[in-house]
Amino acid sequence: MKGAIQQQIPEELIYEMVKGKPIYYRDFRAYLNGDKHIDEIMGSSKLQSLIIAELIFLLRSFLGDEYLIFTNEIGLQFSKKSWRAADIAVIKSDQVKALDNKYLEVAPELVIEIDSKAELNEIKNPLSYYHEKTDELLNFGVEKVIWIFTDTKKIMIAKKGQQWILVNWADLVEIKEGLVLDLEKIVRRGK
Repeated sequence: MKGAIQQQIPEELIYEMVKGKPIYYRDFRAYLNGDKHIDEIMGSSKLQSLIIAELIFLLRSFLGDEYLIFTNEIGLQFSKKSWRAADIAVIKSDQVKALDNKYLEVAPELVIEIDSKAELNEIKNPLSYYHEKTDELLNFGVEKVIWIFTDTKKIMIAKKGQQWILVNWADLVEIKEGLVLDLEKIVRRGK
């Protein structure tokens, strides 16, 4: 992180934890200064929310009851002091032994991220955040990671041991075999 943080930061402002080092929510300083409410820094935009809702519906319709679809920044526990949040995580139902108040400790097959709620200004190289998080997810055992970037209208698809692909929103993206994402169609529905 750039510069030392002078005041104690509340735990609820931690978005993710990497080897004991916190990554805070975007605009956490504005909350600490009293300029924003906590829900303003943790909330999603209308566009992000629409994309997530439509993707959940699409996934549920295609996958049926064989899979569980977790959302709402589900925590993925890599080790004791390392965890990441996911907008959408898809995992076979039989891989989840109990539904409780703990983070997911088994790798989902698919993780879909829409932008990031991380404070990237605190990271030396903000672009590295996306690469490092994707690598950690793939090393954890996630088969495919899909990033949807709303500002640049790009989609990144990453699979372990394969070349990562960056495409435009207009391109069709295979989420799972037989299931294709047409992001432009989803966005047009919201207009």
